[in-house]
Amino acid sequence: MSVNIDSNQICTFDTEEFNEQRPANELTVITDAEKAMSAVDLNGGRVYITEAQADALTVAGAVDGRKNLKATDSDSVI
Repeated sequence: MSVNIDSNQICTFDTEEFNEQRPANELTVITDAEKAMSAVDLNGGRVYITEAQADALTVAGAVDGRKNLKATDSDSVI
């Protein structure tokens, strides 16, 4: 999966399911707590992205709707 951001802050998502272009300011980066991953919802589907891609999208103007997840298991190293 690739996410490209051009000089006009137009984001292109290229996956097997999506080939979508959107202005960054129309996107919201979210946290999928179940998968512990960042994602963007597009046309009723969810595209999972890396943290580096999430950071790049927010710098380009996307809303940062991510939430920090806390480990609740006592065996956690966190």
